[in-house]
Amino acid sequence: MPSTTDSGSRSDPSRFFPPLPTPDAPQPLFSVGDVRYEAVREVVKMPTGEVLLLAHRYALEEEMPGQCFVRRLPSPTTTEGRRRLSDEIQLAFRLNHPGIAQVFHLKIHRSTPHVVMEYVDGPSLDTLVTAGVVRGKPMSEALALYIGAEVADALHYAHSLRGEDGRPLGIIHRDVNPRHIYLGTHGGVKLANFGAAYSHMVGRLESPASLVRGDVAYASPEYLERLPLSPASDIFSLGVVLVELLTGRHLFDVEDVPSPPKGLSPLMAEQFTSLPLAQMRVLLSSFSPDDVEAAVTGLAPDVKAILHAALRVVPGERFATAADMGSVLRAALTKRHPSYGRQDAQQEVALIIAEGSCLRDVVEFGEAGLFPEGLDAHELEALADED
Repeated sequence: MPSTTDSGSRSDPSRFFPPLPTPDAPQPLFSVGDVRYEAVREVVKMPTGEVLLLAHRYALEEEMPGQCFVRRLPSPTTTEGRRRLSDEIQLAFRLNHPGIAQVFHLKIHRSTPHVVMEYVDGPSLDTLVTAGVVRGKPMSEALALYIGAEVADALHYAHSLRGEDGRPLGIIHRDVNPRHIYLGTHGGVKLANFGAAYSHMVGRLESPASLVRGDVAYASPEYLERLPLSPASDIFSLGVVLVELLTGRHLFDVEDVPSPPKGLSPLMAEQFTSLPLAQMRVLLSSFSPDDVEAAVTGLAPDVKAILHAALRVVPGERFATAADMGSVLRAALTKRHPSYGRQDAQQEVALIIAEGSCLRDVVEFGEAGLFPEGLDAHELEALADED
């Protein structure tokens, strides 16, 4: 397993890290073999303490082509937690697909885990959704269908991956949400962060039964009730994401949710969640096709049918595989928007970011500093010409 360790104190690691890095004042990180890494920008910091850094790589003092992401993770406090983290990274190392952001190394630096990942030169869906809210309209139906089909293909690859012995690894992402899906500047879609992934690998240490991994706002009903997981759980999560992309609103509204009933089994979310865990469990306990229909009113009938199929409560009633869901999404895209492709996606993403970034002082974007602020029409054309 590509993992190395630096010595360091086990006290609070934050005391060892200097102020935020900038391109003019990069933050030296660590070396892996003959390659050293320097952080040049903090991309996003989660409430859990997890930090995503943009980094440069140097080999023999010469900058290597391209950049990378370094994900600085909170250090597990228990032996089991460290073992589970190691297992999760081992799963990620196995994934080699054009629609999945590749993981290169796990480095323990100053007692803190750092994961070196492929750099995706574009915004996350979370940023695009925020920009859509700011500009007053969601992304186009074509872009949403395109993204959904690409993510479904990546999920099917992970779901169907086999080990050296030919046995299915049973990988389930378990945290498909807009923060983990990126749009490259050339129109490519990348699914990232298999850090919460589940697998049937023999000997793998599973999370405690009462611990929920990932953002519960996109979790399947069976996951929050701690029932057996299957690829259908990721299909449900992708359905929730698609509703948000197509409507500009999240599928679930927790404002008027009644208090959790007595006797509800205790669960604890491991990390920051977009919506409260207890309210999500109540909503999913009574979730039905009527709730889906209410959320997608106004969408085209064939698009609504796709969402209904992905968001069935019973896992066996959803699409049989993520590949099936991807095929249906791509068929709908071809039928409704025959010429839509990567170049169209690239141009629409640039437009959404440009229009939304005009109000960056009103809404804070997740990937602050990575994208152009307030581009005019002629500048958008130049951006498209560069690609």
